[in-house]
Amino acid sequence: MGYSQFLNMIPEAFLVLALILVFIADFIITNVKVKGSTLACLTLGLLAVVTAVSVIAEPSEAFGGMYVTTAAANVMKVILAAGTFIVVLMAQPWVESNAVNVKNEGEFYMLLISTLLGMFVMISSGHFLMFFLGLEMASVPMACLVALDKYKKKSAEAAAKYILTATFSSGIMLYGISMLYGATGHLYFDDFTAALSVANTQHLTLCIVGLVFFFSGLGFKISLVPFHFWTADTYEGAPTPVTGYLSVVSKGAAAFALCTILIKVFAPMIEYWEYILYIVIVLSITIANLFAIRQKELKRFMAYSSISQAGYIMLAVVGASQYGVAALSYYVLVYVAANLAVFSVINAVEHNNGGRTDIRAYDGFYSRNPKLAFLMTVALFSLAGIPPFAGMFSKFFVFMAAAQQGSTWAYAVVFIALVNTVVSLYYYLLIVKAMYIRQAENPLPTFSTDMGTKVALFLCTAGILLFGIFSCVYNWIFAATI
Repeated sequence: MGYSQFLNMIPEAFLVLALILVFIADFIITNVKVKGSTLACLTLGLLAVVTAVSVIAEPSEAFGGMYVTTAAANVMKVILAAGTFIVVLMAQPWVESNAVNVKNEGEFYMLLISTLLGMFVMISSGHFLMFFLGLEMASVPMACLVALDKYKKKSAEAAAKYILTATFSSGIMLYGISMLYGATGHLYFDDFTAALSVANTQHLTLCIVGLVFFFSGLGFKISLVPFHFWTADTYEGAPTPVTGYLSVVSKGAAAFALCTILIKVFAPMIEYWEYILYIVIVLSITIANLFAIRQKELKRFMAYSSISQAGYIMLAVVGASQYGVAALSYYVLVYVAANLAVFSVINAVEHNNGGRTDIRAYDGFYSRNPKLAFLMTVALFSLAGIPPFAGMFSKFFVFMAAAQQGSTWAYAVVFIALVNTVVSLYYYLLIVKAMYIRQAENPLPTFSTDMGTKVALFLCTAGILLFGIFSCVYNWIFAATI
């Protein structure tokens, strides 16, 4: 094996370089004020480079086909890197809020880059063990990010719940992979697909059980029902920027990986996993919507919103087509913009209101902070799928991808998802009602946001307004899946 193979992993190689540079900068800079601005600017610059490199990267493979990247994978890497860029921008008030966070600033950026590296490896895997390695590279640093507010009880509790459930789900997934290996004798995706048709007749039961266990492990990462129990507690306890990162970037990477593996690797078993998918989608969207209505804490509210959104994302997989891959990637892109806009506002309010994240804190928000209230309304309407925002177009494409399957079951699932959009609009409007209609005895005072939050909100709002209008964005994603 020659080291030249690493040149075929350009996005990952630049992320490793970014990790090294941030580590060195954190180690040699001692002045706290200089360190903060330097690390933030260095991380943003490196993430911008990684995004640009991912755009121009060519499909390639390395290590005997264990690493295989495609144009569609490169598109998803661009989306993930751009989402991480926005998270770094919105995190600045939290990072600078107290001495503990300032001291851990270098750790925050290094852990963020480490999880992104793991996600890149995961979505470019051509081998089950490489995939599992990438998954763990993303999960372990993520648990550290959740626990970064180590002196806060809820943060420690959230990290404990996350790491315990992550460990259990990883074990379940590895057990499923071992069953699939026992049935086919292969771990390479291409060889596995070729052997699966023979295995289906010889070891059908073992293949089905292995598929269910593998799906369960990834279902945890995406927060699909019934693997969602960790989500609300972890989202509430984690630092708000980490919650935003967990809700979009981590979810998007896992959803894309599951989509490509089901469509390309488990295609011979579609008659088995499509019914599992129907049940999980309906449960995820419906149960999450019903639980979201009852929430009084905004981060827990967004946790159930993200579970519902995960169900919509997986609608794109139902059709088992390249069109579905494009619809999923586009949905994740729009979801990144809308959800991070909401979390940017939550982070700003939390920073300026004594750490409050309950919905009552937003009573009368429009009267004191009309711009932030308006931007949050736009983001919430996009999440609900209200035209003319990009969220409406993203939902339309996943509905079309599912309907292309053509079966009665697929149409029924799409109909249930359409009905649930009305429910989701209702609970998103609860926040809008609090901001515009309800009055508070002690409303949140007027405050100005920092430059990082302003840039993050500008980028997210531009995406919400423009991604649905400029068809070139979807055409670029669709062309990459052909």
